[in-house]
Amino acid sequence: MRIVLPAGTTETARIEGISAAGAAPTLLAHTPSADVEILEYGRPTGAPVTPVSPTGCPTPAAVTRAVREVVGFEVTVVDAGLAKPTAAPTVDVGAEPGADIRDPIAVPDADAIYDRAYTLGTTFPDSKLVIGETIPGGTTTALGVLTALGESVGVSSSLPDNPLERKRAVVEEALAASGLEAGDCESAPIEAIRAVGDPVQATVFGLLAGALETGTEITLGGGTQMVAIAAALRHAGIEASLTIATTVFVAEKRDGELEAVCDRLDCELRVTDPGFDRRDHVSMARYCAGEAKEGVAMGGALSLVGDEEMDTVRDRFEAICTRLGIDGDDSSGDLTSPTPTDDHGGSLPQEEDSGP
Repeated sequence: MRIVLPAGTTETARIEGISAAGAAPTLLAHTPSADVEILEYGRPTGAPVTPVSPTGCPTPAAVTRAVREVVGFEVTVVDAGLAKPTAAPTVDVGAEPGADIRDPIAVPDADAIYDRAYTLGTTFPDSKLVIGETIPGGTTTALGVLTALGESVGVSSSLPDNPLERKRAVVEEALAASGLEAGDCESAPIEAIRAVGDPVQATVFGLLAGALETGTEITLGGGTQMVAIAAALRHAGIEASLTIATTVFVAEKRDGELEAVCDRLDCELRVTDPGFDRRDHVSMARYCAGEAKEGVAMGGALSLVGDEEMDTVRDRFEAICTRLGIDGDDSSGDLTSPTPTDDHGGSLPQEEDSGP
């Protein structure tokens, strides 16, 4: 089994009011670089930031890493527009960081990114792949693409209170800047990504289409951001079997909407509950309270875990939190900002579905 993780950035994440990481905009671009290092090495090794919220909620990369330490899987990280370098090994598809979707063009080279990612998708020897993502601002760009495709679907957030109306206002402004209205890209998903999307979307879409062409069984690991990719696939006329694997933290917040849209897009939906409510640990408590929810292929990774292994995953998650400088004691209910123990000292929250 292999998890393929495109990682990138977009200026959209810097828009005030949409990102949990808005309080630290200078560090925001380092988040996906740190995510892939955590997945590869168990902690940031080159990125000058540890993606942990002030309340003690670590990036979903910590959960995906915990699963990797228990069940084992190969990882391929794809540089899909990283703004900052990472110490993790990557495959480059020539993507630049995305622009603000309120600019007339958000991803000028969306077609070329798709083509290169498509070719890469045909090369994996694995019979099954999980494709995830990490990109700050990804739920807002997902809403942009869904709206351009004519899909009436909301998106999630890493925040307990989802600023959905703010995201919708941003998308309305973005469509107007691109000379589009809702549904104008119904049969042109790449154009939707080019106008109001991000480079990670172009990469995931290309990887998905290429891998499906070779008969590979694909699971999209993520929440509403992966719904946007599934919608792009269907609007491109591709009817191949597809699964979206996410967490209970996303599914419960969507109140049945996620199931309905997956039915409409003819996608199987797998929802995994990691049982974080069974532990007295600050990080697990923050997930249960509605922070983070998903990202960095967390739902896809958790779908690989058997019931008998989930307790071990929780153990490994606690150990990784300790590496990230998080005191797990939540008995007092005092959710204070953790003190990182590595040399970087950064503290940065994330947004679902991976990134803010």
